[in-house]
Amino acid sequence: MPTLEQLGSEKYVLLTTFRRDGRAVPTPIWVMPDGDGVAFWTVRDSGKVKRIRNSGRVTITACDMRGNPRGESVEATARLGGDDDMKRVSRALTKKYGLLGRMTLLGSRLRGGSARTVIVLAS
Repeated sequence: MPTLEQLGSEKYVLLTTFRRDGRAVPTPIWVMPDGDGVAFWTVRDSGKVKRIRNSGRVTITACDMRGNPRGESVEATARLGGDDDMKRVSRALTKKYGLLGRMTLLGSRLRGGSARTVIVLAS
């Protein structure tokens, strides 16, 4: 079984959040290593943020860009991060994804930056 730290080196992971009734909602995302966990950012008013606020229970699985799982899932607890986390995760994003990561950060800033996005930490 992989660890969260190992999943942080994957290009894509399948983040599964859970609705109040227990139904799973999988979403392929970019993820950055963050200590012994992982971090990602997303739009503040997204469904996954709402589900994480309701219950931090998530599973994370290595996947391809279309969300097809490649391996076993790891159970984790997700929480929303703050401004310090945003800076740290943004640096990790540019380090891991290079030019594409920088372009993504620029696009995020143009669409409202930290007012519209939130960092999520999973451990």
